[in-house]
Amino acid sequence: MEFTQEDLWDHMATLGWDIRHDNIVIEIGGTAVSGIHQGEDYNKKWATQFGVRKYNKDAFIVIKNISRTPFEPSLPMEDHAPHHLKDAEPKSTV
Repeated sequence: MEFTQEDLWDHMATLGWDIRHDNIVIEIGGTAVSGIHQGEDYNKKWATQFGVRKYNKDAFIVIKNISRTPFEPSLPMEDHAPHHLKDAEPKSTV
């Protein structure tokens, strides 16, 4: 089966995304960036220069709708009373 652009629009409509007004981004996953500074005489077969991005054979595309990302910061628990401390008695450490 061949995936078409029309299929993409249909899937976005199924999710209720508003293509004209939502903030939709496309990202690539399955990549690696070299974080090691190499000397001038580094082995080019095994090492890459600092900051070079390589795409894995199983790299993938991610389509995100940033406008519909539910973000609620975590809140502290009001009455935190763990059940494992209710009947506990202090034990001697000596």
